[in-house]
Amino acid sequence: MQPASNTGGLHAVAIIGAGFAGLCMAIKLKAAGIDDFVILERGDRVGGTWRDNTYPGCACDVPSHLYSYSFATNGEWSRVFAPWHEIRDYIEGCVERFGLAPHLRFGAEVSELRFDDADQCWRLHLAGGGLLRARVVVSGTGPLNKPETPELPGLARFGGRVFHSSHWDHDYDLRGKRVAVIGTGASAIQIVPSIAPQVARLHLFQRTAPWVMPRFDRAYAGWERGLLRALPAWRWLVRQAVYWRLELFGWALLKDGRARRMFETLGRWHLRRQVSDPALRAKLTPDYRLGCKRVLLSDDYYPSLQRPNVEVVTEAVTEITAHGVRSADGTERAVDVIVFATGFKATEFLTPMRIYNARDEELSARWRHGAASYLGIEVAGFPNLFLLVGPNTGLGHNSIVFMIEAQVHYVIECLKALRARGTRSAEVKAAAQAAYDDEVQRRLQGTAWLAGCRSWYLSADGRNFTMWPGFTVEYWRRTRRFDPALHDFR
Repeated sequence: MQPASNTGGLHAVAIIGAGFAGLCMAIKLKAAGIDDFVILERGDRVGGTWRDNTYPGCACDVPSHLYSYSFATNGEWSRVFAPWHEIRDYIEGCVERFGLAPHLRFGAEVSELRFDDADQCWRLHLAGGGLLRARVVVSGTGPLNKPETPELPGLARFGGRVFHSSHWDHDYDLRGKRVAVIGTGASAIQIVPSIAPQVARLHLFQRTAPWVMPRFDRAYAGWERGLLRALPAWRWLVRQAVYWRLELFGWALLKDGRARRMFETLGRWHLRRQVSDPALRAKLTPDYRLGCKRVLLSDDYYPSLQRPNVEVVTEAVTEITAHGVRSADGTERAVDVIVFATGFKATEFLTPMRIYNARDEELSARWRHGAASYLGIEVAGFPNLFLLVGPNTGLGHNSIVFMIEAQVHYVIECLKALRARGTRSAEVKAAAQAAYDDEVQRRLQGTAWLAGCRSWYLSADGRNFTMWPGFTVEYWRRTRRFDPALHDFR
């Protein structure tokens, strides 16, 4: 493999997506001396999640100093948990710092991939027309880019505004409006405290009470920012402290025992401390084990629910009327706007992109009954295709950026192996993938994510193809080395 040139329109690498994953891949390609790559981004700017999610109160739920590249630490974060625009600015700053702009193609949505067995390369078809060829394809699209909007009866006849949290309508002024927020997940607990003071009435429709832990967010003092800005070694120490503290929380999710009960006690204490009304507190008390659904962090969510203009509705939504929302008890609440804070289709990896191997087998068809892979990065039968944040690499306790860096390192090691062997493609063996997938599914048993509740972690039949069943340090160790013995080369 000779990845330094682009002869005959054949790129060495095509990267799909310009969020944290895709840009990390691009940066490490340049560091490895591979400059012939293209980054295909369907949007009009980089950022991925932090380009799309701009709702009021939007911020990271991982401390800022860990939610960034280890090789590009940032001393300019204003808070412990950075707001979305600072993260977007950080990502755009990395594009400039590492000279990625010439490799970017915006408005380039990949609709189909087909592997050409004769040329041992991928053909990438763009939604707007056009064709590219690349020896290697790296998908950095991530799982949180397809909004989940429930199909509620009557929604089409609603006379007000409707939008999803990931497509916030900033032209619509919420001041003095009657608002329905449907969903109580990670976006809702940031949106509700941000808009409650300005709206006339807010009805929060809750299907299941989430576990909410103290966030302990605060602004960095001037002297702290000065220290972090001036001393990279101090930034590294802060990052290490955050990493190991979050890794410790993973014990509560991975092992059912005293650690999980300890954090559940903390969550109940947080609820009692902030909510004095017993009736409201009962509504907000989770009825499942901590971690079965995403654990949320907030210091102001519970207080915002006690405002006189806020109502928590626990009856299911049965219908959208022309003027509002009707719940299962028959009550219709008139509203001007409906906000869906209902998350994403996290188990639908890579869709709607269609990916075909040399045998004309489509990946989504292969994954109809479960998204099996090797390390969440490779798929047997699909050579030279690498996934970032693929199946069973999601986290409930640490930074996904850490996982992305581990995956990118693994891809680079594979490309080095291709170059060293003088071969054009590598494909993980089916037996290696099957053994790995069996291990992952076995280890997921007994974790918090399979504790009996419904969550976006699970597929329709209740299986978990999203979460990593171990500590991140283990995943880092397993991705340090590419094993040629587990692969077929051509």
